[in-house]
Amino acid sequence: MFGDMMGMMAKLKETKKKVEATKERLNHVLVDEASSDDKLKVTLTANRTIKTISIDDALLQDKEMLEDYLILTLNKAIEKATHVNETELAAVAKDGMPNIPGMDMFK
Repeated sequence: MFGDMMGMMAKLKETKKKVEATKERLNHVLVDEASSDDKLKVTLTANRTIKTISIDDALLQDKEMLEDYLILTLNKAIEKATHVNETELAAVAKDGMPNIPGMDMFK
């Protein structure tokens, strides 16, 4: 019984290390998004840190339009980055879950 517990604890520690390594790797995974007319482009990391924003000069003439473009494009980019982040972390966590009776709901 204690051997099983020690094995599970070791597996959980290993999984925690893998999750942390994945989080670090996601700092270097880039997600690009652009407005439908390519007047605004943004790049985020999969950890949802904005890396670049490129704005067409035409948008600089209309503050309200620029604000709308930023909101729409950034929200789409954040949604994409969140999906990548959650998918990667879930795969690592699922792979590292020890086989504990009654814990099937987490798989």
